[in-house]
Amino acid sequence: MNRQQLIANIRRKRSFLCVGLDTDLKKIPAHLLDAEDPIFDFNKAIIDATAPYCVAYKPNLAFYECFGVKGWQAYEKTVDYLRTHHPDQFIIADAKRGDIGNTSAMYARTFFGESSVDALTVAPYMGEDSVTPFLDYPDRWVILLALTSNKGSQDFQLIADGEGRPLYEHVLRTSSRWAGADRMMYVVGATQGRLFADIRRIVPDHFLLVPGVGAQGGSLEEVCRYGLNADCGLWSTPAAASSTPIPAKISPASQNKRRKSCNNRCRPF
Repeated sequence: MNRQQLIANIRRKRSFLCVGLDTDLKKIPAHLLDAEDPIFDFNKAIIDATAPYCVAYKPNLAFYECFGVKGWQAYEKTVDYLRTHHPDQFIIADAKRGDIGNTSAMYARTFFGESSVDALTVAPYMGEDSVTPFLDYPDRWVILLALTSNKGSQDFQLIADGEGRPLYEHVLRTSSRWAGADRMMYVVGATQGRLFADIRRIVPDHFLLVPGVGAQGGSLEEVCRYGLNADCGLWSTPAAASSTPIPAKISPASQNKRRKSCNNRCRPF
């Protein structure tokens, strides 16, 4: 999916909601545990309940890879289900890959060649040659870790150089030369609040994937105030069956709550 298609979908649905599929077997409804593939069955139920209200899904690979072949099969079935039944959805593989060039090339082939998702989260620590192999696939996106939502983000990401510029600023400024806003996005945690204003001064046009709204304490109101741009430019990302147990059936009120919040913020677009 290219940038124009993505923006058109956000405007059509009046939503920038991305649903995280961090499916933890310890937290899904008990009746699903007897199914042949409980991870996929749970994902399917979540997708069918939320697809009218969101524009993207983000399966977190750790919750699939830990189950070996069966987990990977559940991930592939989830991607195939989205492609077949909800083809307008943007699919993000949250895998946080990144290694020396030839290894990154194999990771890129896995997710953009075999799995055929729209975007992949990538760690920038090893520099340009660890990221650019992911940019060899047309209409596929790199979502680079910039300023994350976890408590440990301050251990490295906020360390300042002699001129007072934190590490995450160097990541943004340097990586924005590798690809434009039509190929590169950034992970910025919702818990970072007013730092979104600083980030927008550096990358005003790029999309930001924003985890941490809700259970981690991030404020959607604050994210929108400082992070929105002329094309919306945000993904708000709650997780299903990760930090919070999800009921067997999602009520219409629950489905609509975050959609309405996104809708109100999308009115200028």
